[in-house]
Amino acid sequence: MSQLLDNLTINNIPEIINNKLELTEEHYQNIKNCRDYLDKKVSTGETFYGINTGFGSLCDVRVQDNDLEQLQTNLVLSHACGVGDHVPMDIVRLMLLLKIKNFTYGHSGVSEELVERLLWHYNENILPEIFTQGSLGASGDLAPLAHLSLPLLGSGKLKVEHGEWESSAKVLKAKNMAPIKLKSKEGLALLNGTQFMSSYGVWALMRTQKMITHSTKIAALSFEAFDCKPSPFFEGIHRVRPQDGQVKVATAVRKLLEGSLSAFAEKKQVQDPYSFRCIPQVHGASFDAFAQAKKVIECEINSVTDNPLIFPEEDVIVSGGNFHGQPLALQLDYLAIALSELASISERRTYLLVSGQRDLPPFLSKNPGLESGFMIAQYTAASLVSQNKQLCTPASVDSIVSSNGQEDHVSMGANAATKLYQVVKNTERVLAIELMCAAQAIDFKNPMLLSDAMKKYYHDFRKEVSFMEQDRVISDDIQKSVSFLVEI
Repeated sequence: MSQLLDNLTINNIPEIINNKLELTEEHYQNIKNCRDYLDKKVSTGETFYGINTGFGSLCDVRVQDNDLEQLQTNLVLSHACGVGDHVPMDIVRLMLLLKIKNFTYGHSGVSEELVERLLWHYNENILPEIFTQGSLGASGDLAPLAHLSLPLLGSGKLKVEHGEWESSAKVLKAKNMAPIKLKSKEGLALLNGTQFMSSYGVWALMRTQKMITHSTKIAALSFEAFDCKPSPFFEGIHRVRPQDGQVKVATAVRKLLEGSLSAFAEKKQVQDPYSFRCIPQVHGASFDAFAQAKKVIECEINSVTDNPLIFPEEDVIVSGGNFHGQPLALQLDYLAIALSELASISERRTYLLVSGQRDLPPFLSKNPGLESGFMIAQYTAASLVSQNKQLCTPASVDSIVSSNGQEDHVSMGANAATKLYQVVKNTERVLAIELMCAAQAIDFKNPMLLSDAMKKYYHDFRKEVSFMEQDRVISDDIQKSVSFLVEI
């Protein structure tokens, strides 16, 4: 059992997400105080947006008190318009975690019963069916969060552990659970928020954090295999252009090459291609983009993003725009571009490794001609890099008017999020292919000449993917290589 922390980070979420969750007494008190305050305000007969009015452009339509429960139910049902592929289960679980977190601050007006039911779904790993398309990334991730909320009403579908999709009504009945009845404001609190976008962002950052570490080691191994000059990593070069990521990458590569008998041997060439010579500058810029995205996304997941917001101590219920996903949309686009560049430079190094230069055989094959070696592995990397470029057209520069003009600027952050998901997957595969080629090239040289750090990395990888003695099905090796990057 993990306690929900006041400050969620990319580093502590992996441990939390793999355990059951419990809230603190302070969290429950925050929720109760806000709900009690809201009930008192509603009983006065005052009008509050989304609490006793219609939604969007229907905000001026007053709803009678005896219809408030139906108002919230109708909201959830009518907004469940998602289409497309299923949201991956690990991201659905993140959505539940972040939605619960949003409510613990006591500014949303939901009841303890509602939060307890969300906790039940999370802790029992009984997850709702959610679709990837339908959110404009403003006024909250409305369609995805509506699907997240349907099972609370006994609607929609659920998956129990790794089973098949079943109707929520059937699952709840089997678990002796009854659907809950939404109180005033609760449907709106569930649907307003950026938890779809931010969950994709958290997932991408967790995967990218591992990828960053591996990308430096893979580049260093390729550097050794292609017999490059170490001068581009000289400390002085980066001291006079102290971009943070650039300095860190150059320092990391210097340490990885320390003690190498091949890296510091005399070279024939005067300079190496940019894909080797500019590793600190290109990788470093992507690492800086990661750091910026991490800062914004970690702020978002520790924020309140629904609407209207309730401030009991100040006796205020106020409508604003914290549901707008623009801060996330820009960073999700930026991170996708940064990862795309990591893949792009990686593919160029793969191309050089299989090109038959620097005393390496064509396509890293033991018997070129009869065998094709890694020829088509480079094609695959090129295909993935090309798709990344297509996916990196920014979603955040687009906006389409909705809700009869009331919601006239939207972030399109949800589209940025789902595009980023594919860019992450593509980049992992491109780096996996480079790692395979670098290790194969090292075997044609002499692994014993590597530094101790690179020997260990090479041998760890070779436990998962062996030297290619003759042509074989490479897709199997690519998947093993990806698993090495993701799991190690």
